[in-house]
Formats: sequence, structure tokens, C-alpha cells
Amino acid sequence: MTTDQERSIAHHFADLTDPRIDRSRLHELLDIVIIAICAVIAGADSWDDIEDFGKVKYDWLKAFLDLPNGIPSHDTFRRLFERLDPDEFQRGFLGWIEALHEATERQVIAIDGKTLRRSFDRAKGQSALHMVHAWATANHLLLGQVAVDQKSNEITAIPKLLRMLEISGAIVTIDAMGCQKEIARTIRDRQADYVLALKANHERLFEQVVAFWEAGYSRQLKGPDIRYDRQWNESHGRFEARRCWATSDLDWLEGRESWEGLRSVVFIESERFLGEALSVETRGTT
Repeated sequence: MTTDQERSIAHHFADLTDPRIDRSRLHELLDIVIIAICAVIAGADSWDDIEDFGKVKYDWLKAFLDLPNGIPSHDTFRRLFERLDPDEFQRGFLGWIEALHEATERQVIAIDGKTLRRSFDRAKGQSALHMVHAWATANHLLLGQVAVDQKSNEITAIPKLLRMLEISGAIVTIDAMGCQKEIARTIRDRQADYVLALKANHERLFEQVVAFWEAGYSRQLKGPDIRYDRQWNESHGRFEARRCWATSDLDWLEGRESWEGLRSVVFIESERFLGEALSVETRGTT
């Protein structure tokens, strides 16, 4: 069981090297790091946003930070983070996140990609930075992230992220981009389970799954090999019904042996009513 001290940001960044010379240290290193982390968690996505967050939340931040010279400027945040050792920062951040994970008993981890706003530089010919994130859904925690190489894609970044994290016992969910045999194998090697969205990028597998569920409609998706559940939600004038069917009887699925740990195939149908308008979406997962 982790203690309150072991769950604190300051504890995990205590050994972070300060790259500044003494005479330029108007602000405490941990003050800058903690303000930036809190701001990003709150939705900041630029150095100006981080400075604005610090000023708005000054009284709250002052309750646990020194802030000897007030809130740093956006340029101060930028200059410091440009010079920090990224490996040191990543170790500290992941250590903190893992301590929170132990304290909050994470169960489901969502892997997703996101392009960072304003991260491109036209003058230098630098495209926008694309990151792959691991997100603890129940606790709303960012567990880790890696940058996607400009000459690659999420398929190569996801295994790298998975190997960085302690995911044993978790359920990892990934969209269709991550529905890859090697990614499934990596997750199972890390002693976790997976839910992968299936689309036509795996043509033969997709065709078989679609044919199975279409044939199931003729018997109203009922049978000893099919499990069923449903949910309803209503909010702000919108009504949504979700229906889920799952089968673990996969004798009909060719090539299933090449998907490490594959145990079931799931079909989800969502109906959304907004006023009198109706939209229907179907999804397949493995």
C-alpha cells in the first residue's frame, strides 16, 4: 500500500535535474513542474494556457507550493521544459502515475492517439506532434504517453507504450488502428486482456465476423452460444440505447489461433435519439 508521501508529485520528481544556472532560478523547479502538470490535467495545451492556469489558481497553488516570485511566465515554462532531461521526467511522471494506480486499483486502460494543437512549426517544416496515450478510464488518469515517429504510425508506438506500463491484470481497449496481432500478443505477454475494435482493415476477419452476426439476426441474435446485455442513457434531451451481444464459441472463425488470447467476439449496436432524429451505429470487437 502506498503512503500519501509516495503518491505525491514532489516525491517522484525529487531527483529531477535542474538544467538552469543558479542566477536564473527565480522559481522553484518543482513549482514549475507541478503547475504545468496540474494545468495540463485541467485541459491546458499551450504555454500561455499554463501561465493563465497558474494565475487563476494562484491562491490554491500557494497553499502547497512556495511560489517565491509568483507564477512563472509562459516563456519560463517553455524554456525549462525544453531543457529538462526527457528520460528523467518520464521516469518521475510514470512513477507517480503508477503510485496512483496502486492506490486507485485501475481496471480498464484505454489506448488512443491525439494530435497536439499548435505543435507544428511551419518555419522549420515540422509537422504537428502526434502522441499515443494510455488512459485509466475509471480514475481519469493519464498513465503514460509516447510520441509517434513522423515516419511511422500508432501501430509501432503502441507496443512501446505498453512495455513502459505495468498493465498486469488490466483490460486494454484500443481502436481499430491498434487491432493488430503483434499488439494483442504484447498485451497478453504483459499479463493483461484486450478489447480491440475490428474494422475492414482486417478484411477476411472482418468479413467472417459480419457474416456471423448477420446470420444471427435471422434468429434474433439468440442462442446458447450468445450472451446479451443492454443499457439506456438519457441526458440533455438525448436518449441512447446500447445493445451488446458476445460469443465465445469461435469454431467458425478461421485464423483465430494467430490472435494470442482471443476468447470472444462482441457486437455492439447503439441507437441515439435527439428529438425525432435517429442515428444507428454498429461496432465489432475482439
